[in-house]
Amino acid sequence: MTDVAPTLSERRFVTALRASPKGLTGAGLILVVLLCALFAPLVAPHDPARQVLDWRFAAPAWADGGSLTNLLGGDNLGRDIFSRMVVGAQASVAIALIVVTIALVFGSLLGALAGYFGGWTDAVIMRLVDFQLAFPFLLLALIFMAILGPGFYTLVMALSFALWINFARIVRSETMRIRQLDYVAAARTMGVPHWRIILGHVLPNVLPAMLVVATLDVALVIIAEAALSFLGLGLQPPVPSWGLMISEGRDFLYDAPWMVIGPAIAVLIASVGINLFGDFLRDYFDPRLEGL
Repeated sequence: MTDVAPTLSERRFVTALRASPKGLTGAGLILVVLLCALFAPLVAPHDPARQVLDWRFAAPAWADGGSLTNLLGGDNLGRDIFSRMVVGAQASVAIALIVVTIALVFGSLLGALAGYFGGWTDAVIMRLVDFQLAFPFLLLALIFMAILGPGFYTLVMALSFALWINFARIVRSETMRIRQLDYVAAARTMGVPHWRIILGHVLPNVLPAMLVVATLDVALVIIAEAALSFLGLGLQPPVPSWGLMISEGRDFLYDAPWMVIGPAIAVLIASVGINLFGDFLRDYFDPRLEGL
């Protein structure tokens, strides 16, 4: 077997990451969330659906009367909060990655078509984008969920439908710049089909901007999923969800605040980590924006 040596660009990326405190912090927080999501059955000490009468409103380990059995305490039904938080990371990460992937593919293709062809194609797609921009992101998702009802698949559809315009706008603007470059003009002169130029020449050069937007949108989706689940329009019991856990704990906020604090901190860690890493990627791909 032959060892695969890292390329120059990979070594440069790792060097830049090591020199960036916010990049390292963001990557570390993201790694914690991903490890919890990937190895949830091993990390969670208890079954997240298990109800034990003695665990009802059990205090966290650091509080009076708390124990390491329930590290972050128990909820109103006697379920271990830490186990539910760890397993809840699976749902949040899965929804965020699926939604961003769908929005990236759909939005990037439409944005590339609008920027490359221009004319009526650009007018139709961008008028659709302008119409959708008239509605706030979360309000659009709420309307979608109210029509189709709560659930995993409708949540993914609603957030994907509300998010694709972010990619369409950035890809369109980059495509309008790239289509004027010499190598694209040379490809057209040689008779290369338009679809090959878009897929082989335009989109690969838009990829850095797409990655930055995708990274930041992952945090947006995690927060939106928590908000919709909090309102009862997202994931439904018995599936553990950070937003649903916050919703269940709001009635006991004064008596058992740890029911809300734990999942709220999980949402905070995930969103802050992703935003820090997204800022690092923005600075790495376009150093002119560093410090903004």
